[in-house]
Amino acid sequence: MKATDVLTEEHRVIERVLNSLERATNRLENGEAVRPEFFLSAVDFIRGFADGCHHQKEEGVLFKHMEAQGIPVQGSPIGVMLSEHELGRQYTRELLSAAQGMQSGEPKAHQQAILSGRSYVALLRQHIFKEDKILFPMADHVIPSDQHDSVWEGFEHVEHAETGEGVHEKYIALANALEAEMNNTSEVSDANT
Repeated sequence: MKATDVLTEEHRVIERVLNSLERATNRLENGEAVRPEFFLSAVDFIRGFADGCHHQKEEGVLFKHMEAQGIPVQGSPIGVMLSEHELGRQYTRELLSAAQGMQSGEPKAHQQAILSGRSYVALLRQHIFKEDKILFPMADHVIPSDQHDSVWEGFEHVEHAETGEGVHEKYIALANALEAEMNNTSEVSDANT
C-alpha cells in the first residue's frame, strides 16, 4: 500500500461528510429544519479531520517530498491544491459564522449556511478529484520507492503526535453521526464523545 492510498481512503470519509452537508443545505433550502449544531459538527469535522489531519499530511509531508523531487510549488498542481485548501478554510469560516447565526436567530443565517456549505462541497469535490487523478499519481511517480517509508512516518507523526491519539477515530465517528442524521436513521450519536 502506498502512502497516497491513505490519503485516498481519507477522501472517501470526507466525501461522506460532503454528501451529508449537501443534504443538509438541500433541506434548509426546502424549508425543512436542520439543527445549527449539525453545521457546527460539520465544521468540527472539516477543521479537525479534513484540514487538521488530512491537509496537514498533504501540506506538511507529501508536498514537501514532491518539492524535494523537483516539483515546484508555484505553477504546479501543488500550488493549486494549496490555494484550494485556503479557499476551503474561508468557506469553513463562513459556514461556522452561519451556524452561529442560526443559533442566535439571525434571519439571513440559513441562506449563508446554504451558500457557504454548497461552496465548500463543490470546491472539495473537484479538489478531491484532482488529487486522486492527477496529484497522487504524480507523487507516486516522482517520490522514489525508498522514500515511501519516510512519507508514512510523516503521516504517522501528523496523525498521532500533532493531532493526538484517538483523534482520527473521533472524526470517523463524527462522520458516521453526520451521515446518520442526514439519512434519518436512529444511529445518530453524540458527536462530542
